[in-house]
Amino acid sequence: MIRMMILAGMLLLLQGCVLTKVVTVPMRVTGAVVSIVPGVGNTIHDGIDTAADVVDDVPI
Repeated sequence: MIRMMILAGMLLLLQGCVLTKVVTVPMRVTGAVVSIVPGVGNTIHDGIDTAADVVDDVPI
């Protein structure tokens, strides 16, 4: 019974918004770190941010 409850809890956490946030948060942090680079940093940050927005919009 406890195993089923743990499994159900894991499945609830790995659906929809939580799953996409697990993917997009590291992308956004990387973009923020890269934006420090002079010249091309903001361009790369904008590209990563756009890709993260697309992943957030995935209907899971």
